[in-house]
Amino acid sequence: MTKIAVIGGGKIGEALISGLVAGGHSPKDIHVANRRPERGKELVEAYAVTDYADVKQCAEEVDVVFLCVKPKDTLSLLASLSDTLDNNSQDTTVISMAAGITLKALEEVVSAGTPIVRVMPNTPMLVRRGTSVVSPGRFVGEEQLEAISELLGAVGDVFVVDEAHMDAVVALSGSSPAYFFLFVEAMIDAGINLGLPREVAKNLAISSLVGSGALMQETGEEPAALRANVSSPGGTTIRAIREFEQSGMRGMVFRATEKCAQRSAELGTMRTTVADEDAD
Repeated sequence: MTKIAVIGGGKIGEALISGLVAGGHSPKDIHVANRRPERGKELVEAYAVTDYADVKQCAEEVDVVFLCVKPKDTLSLLASLSDTLDNNSQDTTVISMAAGITLKALEEVVSAGTPIVRVMPNTPMLVRRGTSVVSPGRFVGEEQLEAISELLGAVGDVFVVDEAHMDAVVALSGSSPAYFFLFVEAMIDAGINLGLPREVAKNLAISSLVGSGALMQETGEEPAALRANVSSPGGTTIRAIREFEQSGMRGMVFRATEKCAQRSAELGTMRTTVADEDAD
């Protein structure tokens, strides 16, 4: 059984632990380290994992280390683990869950040859329906990549992309749950405006979103085709679609995702620059 260290017990770290345990991974093979002792105790009580007060001890003799800490803390934490990783009897794969920290920056703070994977998760992994986009570093082998993908599969879908696309990934999956939440929020308010009770409007909007997502995923049909299937000539749906198009919905999506990707690139540059300055 793969031995795993999860460093950082926030929402993403707990979602990962929960998914792994629910998927049949032995809790005794999951090591956890958290900044707050009381949080570590909570995770032990909830999942029966092994809690460590010392981060370095947590990463000793494990196969995989998940770094689930804030981006600003990722590089300094990884640098502090470098000797521990070197002293492990096997190659330990490091997975960074931090947005904006490049593989180059991660690889520069550890010994050459350390296998590192960069992952962009999203919040639906909290209910094991997440999207994790994986970019392997230059020292990651095919078997290691498959093993990491299998582990992340416990909390949702996994896709492998070249790191060059990671800023676009942030815009399309990392940040996109917020877009859908905003759209559903607007739908609820629209339902209330049409006279529906709030709870009814909420249930209808959420159920329709979840069902539509399942329909796209399970049929594999193009969204345009599925939309056309419910847009009868001269009917109610096409009237609403026309209003969306006239209001510039597609243009808003293009502009919003471009801004998101641009900001992701900016933050990545800023974090790498700060890390370089700290190292000097």
